[in-house]
Amino acid sequence: MRPAERCSTSVMGYIRRRWRRAIPVSVVFISLNLYFLLLTGTVCRQQTACLLYVDFLLLVTLLSLAAADYHRWRQAEKQKRQLLALDEVILDMLPDFENRDIAEHDVQVFRRRQQALFDENCQMQDYVARWSHEWKLPLAACLLMQKRIPDPELKEAMGEQLERMRRQVDSMLLGCKLQSALLDLQVKGVSLKECVRTSIHNQQFFLIRKHFALDIRVSGEKVYTDPAWLVYILDQLIANAIKYGRKEGRSGDPVLKIWDQGEGETVRLYVEDQGEGIRDSDIRRIFEKGFTGSSCHNGRYRSTGMGLYMADKIAGKLGHRLLVESRYGEYTRFSLVLPRAPALQGM
Repeated sequence: MRPAERCSTSVMGYIRRRWRRAIPVSVVFISLNLYFLLLTGTVCRQQTACLLYVDFLLLVTLLSLAAADYHRWRQAEKQKRQLLALDEVILDMLPDFENRDIAEHDVQVFRRRQQALFDENCQMQDYVARWSHEWKLPLAACLLMQKRIPDPELKEAMGEQLERMRRQVDSMLLGCKLQSALLDLQVKGVSLKECVRTSIHNQQFFLIRKHFALDIRVSGEKVYTDPAWLVYILDQLIANAIKYGRKEGRSGDPVLKIWDQGEGETVRLYVEDQGEGIRDSDIRRIFEKGFTGSSCHNGRYRSTGMGLYMADKIAGKLGHRLLVESRYGEYTRFSLVLPRAPALQGM
């Protein structure tokens, strides 16, 4: 509902409520006049003048009271609109209003329900985190046993699947941490080059598997961030480049480019691939939760639509900006805007 329509509806509601109160007053007023005009018999001119004078005084008084009541109502409506614009509980800000006890009861009920849901969600996150940690033990054993397989093709195929499982479990653990109310952020000055190197190491199996050529031109610039979460963001961007970085029909190995560029008080880190790119209809939604794009809809790729969503959410919590630009059929370029570390900040 538009503001003008909302205001008109509010005024009409006020008039209906006050009209119900005006009806008894009007009945009394008309009855008094009928009494003097009909029941008292013949009324002289002087009595008529007195009656009209009394009617005038009553009308002036009633109109004054109505004007004062309307003014108070307008002020209350203005205050209510200001409070409704706030993103917090406004019950405690209104010391006196009609049916306050009912409102307090409902607020307490909703708070108890919200707390119960929050506790249940925390228990589920704790369960998933414990399950993921226990799952990593047999997974690590499988990775060790996989290296002893004599058949090279089977060894490589099984290694790929185990690496995918490891990445999914790590993402699940980090996702639990991200959803936790007590998110542990350790922001400090770190080397951007070291973070990029760590992420490349994390993704080396699939980079080698997909025959990617690397063009890394990252300086030793220090940025102010949480290194673990920054590596996670880079893992998602590089994994996205690995998945979509090979364009069908193009000869030669796919290329992954990573470089940085200083911009005053910030440093912009770029991650680019020369793959199929992103359609204009999809690029506005790639950071939405669960969005998989048209390439997944036609069955060419498998995706959960969570990687870039999580990366963008983490970047927001760190105070960074994650941007994307693309030209369909040519390239996709992500850029992460990071604040420079203070000059005296140590490693």
